[in-house]
Amino acid sequence: MASNTSKTARASVRAGQGAAGGALSVLGEFKYLIPLSSGRFAYVRNLTNGKTEHLKTDSDAFIEEIRVLAAAGHGAKIRAELNALNDANPEHGWADTEKRLVDAGVFEG
Repeated sequence: MASNTSKTARASVRAGQGAAGGALSVLGEFKYLIPLSSGRFAYVRNLTNGKTEHLKTDSDAFIEEIRVLAAAGHGAKIRAELNALNDANPEHGWADTEKRLVDAGVFEG
């Protein structure tokens, strides 16, 4: 590490390296789904590759992105988010989105 790096920066890097599972935990819970356009679209935040994808919630790409996250062990959290979104806005079709994911076998095994 360069000698001109501040003590605060070095401490921050050390703290980040010790984080469990590489999950982001800044001031609360990490959200995987950010709903857009009354649930027709969503940003999907992927911890495994650090990218945020803008996807239509009824697309195959959305299913595959969630499948990657579920395979990495984030399936239960994503299902909880889908249920919370449905509870907050049942008219946005989040229950249908979850059903499509379940029918596609995303949350299995």
